[in-house]
Amino acid sequence: MTEASEDSKTESTAGTRTGTGSETVAGTRTWAQGQATPPKRVLIAADKFKGSLTAVEVAERVTAGLRRGAPRGGEGLRIAALPVADGGDGTVDAAVAAGFERRGARVTGPLGAPVTASYALRGTTAVVEMAEASGLRHLPDGVFAPLTATTYGSGELLRAALDAGARTIVFGVGGSATTDGGAGMLSALGARFLREDGTPVAPGGGPLCDLATADLSGLDPRLADTETVLASDVDNPLTGPKGAAAVYGPQKGAAEDDVAALDAALAHYARVLERAVGATAAECALAPGAGAAGGIGFGALVGLGATFRSGIEVMLDVLGFPAALEGTDLVITGEGSLDEQTLHGKAPAGVAAAARARGIEVVAVCGRLALAPAALGNAGIRRAYALTDLEPDPTRCIAEAGPLLERTAHRLAADFLT
Repeated sequence: MTEASEDSKTESTAGTRTGTGSETVAGTRTWAQGQATPPKRVLIAADKFKGSLTAVEVAERVTAGLRRGAPRGGEGLRIAALPVADGGDGTVDAAVAAGFERRGARVTGPLGAPVTASYALRGTTAVVEMAEASGLRHLPDGVFAPLTATTYGSGELLRAALDAGARTIVFGVGGSATTDGGAGMLSALGARFLREDGTPVAPGGGPLCDLATADLSGLDPRLADTETVLASDVDNPLTGPKGAAAVYGPQKGAAEDDVAALDAALAHYARVLERAVGATAAECALAPGAGAAGGIGFGALVGLGATFRSGIEVMLDVLGFPAALEGTDLVITGEGSLDEQTLHGKAPAGVAAAARARGIEVVAVCGRLALAPAALGNAGIRRAYALTDLEPDPTRCIAEAGPLLERTAHRLAADFLT
């Protein structure tokens, strides 16, 4: 989820190892050591290990470990890498690794100061990651602004993509520092949010309680001719006990009173937008993904005409994952923590589902493993290898993630490539 599920997966102690021999998972082909031909083509499609390794670095370390562990140094073994992301942190990096061009822009950060953000472009398709402009990464350590952080820079980043010729935008949301319902983003794209006296509402989610009128007529006209896909791994509504403020506000420094104030402000914001654009605003507030990234999902749905899709599903399409599976015998996926959140739209679950549909076996690497063998099997993952099996101390595990991952991949090669 990357606001917690969206963005706060951490590696810690845990880690059971699962599966040996020739157990099967429904819909996949498997082999036992010495009983069949081991795989000749391996595809590494893993997400980042948050706080320690990027998805690209994960692929590099796994490749190195496989080469060392495979017979004859991997002679005859083809290893391909396709770093993946689910719409949260690292989405632009994954697109660049897949051949998109990285573009930079100077935009407004969540606290109002300028920050440098990136998006990815290939032809007329752009991948825009809201965390690049409005993410927690732009806050000083220990500093939060739950009531006043703004998504204005995310709107500026979208506008930069439009200026570059994008007519299809995959808008990955997660890892946000904000809970403003996307009001800042829409303001940067031409919307007006005014108080009773006609002055603009101050930035952030808290001041939305002062909102009197909303005018979306000034939104950038290019948006009407642009296909915008809201890519997220969360399906929360805008408000209520499962809404943006209640579920994700505390991760952004919101105290109990702040959560209540933000939820009330977002509900008021939705009502004002309903007066401005009609019943569609109320429908969007309840729609899956509206509560993503502090409610920026709602802003994208109601203001940009975005369609909501699972982040990992749309990113696999954009990155060319179906084509990469051709001729593949084994897929290696993973992320920092394989846990219950993984099963609800995170990258490894999406990768495993797509590979299983092709009858391709999947194994996983991770920093921490908190899923039982049955849960892994149901997700289409034959076996998982955790760094904590080698180094149970979480601090050292994070600090030494690279070498540990190479050793883990060496073990994986001994089990699956010999």
